[in-house]
Amino acid sequence: MREIVVVGGGPSGAMCGERLARAGYSVTIYDEHLAWEKPCGGGLTHKALEAYPFLLNGPYPKKLIRTVELISSKGHRALLTLDQPIVIYSRTVLNGLLLERAAAAGCRIVRSRVNQIETSAKRATLAIGDARIEADFIVIAAGARNALLPNTQPLSRSDLEMTLGYFVPAQAEGISVKFLRHFEGYLWSFPRCDHLSVGICGSMARHTSQELRRHLHAFMDGENIPREGGRFYSHVLPSPRKQTLSARKVVGPNWALVGDAAAWVDPITGEGLYYALRSGDLMAEALIAGKAREYPARIRKAFSADLEFATRIARRFYRGRFLGGAVATRMIQFIERSPTFRSLMADVFSGSQNYCSLKRRLWTQCGTTLTEVVGSLLKGQTVAAKNAPAVGTDDMP
Repeated sequence: MREIVVVGGGPSGAMCGERLARAGYSVTIYDEHLAWEKPCGGGLTHKALEAYPFLLNGPYPKKLIRTVELISSKGHRALLTLDQPIVIYSRTVLNGLLLERAAAAGCRIVRSRVNQIETSAKRATLAIGDARIEADFIVIAAGARNALLPNTQPLSRSDLEMTLGYFVPAQAEGISVKFLRHFEGYLWSFPRCDHLSVGICGSMARHTSQELRRHLHAFMDGENIPREGGRFYSHVLPSPRKQTLSARKVVGPNWALVGDAAAWVDPITGEGLYYALRSGDLMAEALIAGKAREYPARIRKAFSADLEFATRIARRFYRGRFLGGAVATRMIQFIERSPTFRSLMADVFSGSQNYCSLKRRLWTQCGTTLTEVVGSLLKGQTVAAKNAPAVGTDDMP
């Protein structure tokens, strides 16, 4: 197996192609767009930077972010200061630098659309225009809604989320994220080097594009983010259910899915870049080892067990209630009042805290968190009482 075709030149496809080319494989990457923009934040968390330090240390334009402001549906606000920065790229820049690395490793990059894939024979066949091309193995990295899915199920509306966004000619130094009542998704403002990426994501099965656009415009108006001069984009991303992650076929004798095509996305935060890069990397490792069938096991060991755990709590996070209020609202109020809880959530948002061990850490710190919250409330009441105007005898009825 020496000739590999990668369909899709995004982060997962470019990473996979680079690793395979460096190992001596003949790799061709086909993509009809190559480097292009997407209405996502473009944020790379600590775990992505730890695995791929060139994303932090390289010369390409990027923005380092150390604060995240969370906003509840009722307007409560809390600020997280991150020990580990989030690095934000324009997706055009990020995709471009990854494709450059793939080309430097020896990949052939072709701007062309793959119309069809046939994998029933020992060697796979691709239809590109009128041409037919054979390959020993095809890595499909063409996104969540691509139709090139040999012997596996496409993602349903319940496994997808819709995103709408604007690229706005404005500047900011921190990320803003707002949660909405009874809404499975969130709004964001991510600062890039020369503009803001402002958008919203929500479940395709539960929300309409008109509803998303209405919430997005209200958020921008409330945060004084102008729409004038902004470029509007929309896109569809994976937001997988547990059964999709655990049961969907992602590899065959001569093909595999990576990145969004495999639905490797955090169902709570929507983070996909780390999982795109890592899945492309792990697919290449499996091919180099001559054990392509071990790809799902490598993915599970690396991150899919954590994502499956996240699917079990995602709906509860967005629609559940805790202590009489929405989970997101209580989370933000706890962040405001408890340094211990604030530190924990900073680790979650920076990507250094996984979900599988999150519950244990929450329980371990529960007593300290509640003590800090109650202490903050009592202190606030004491300060309010001291600042209250004194009532004299002349003021009494």
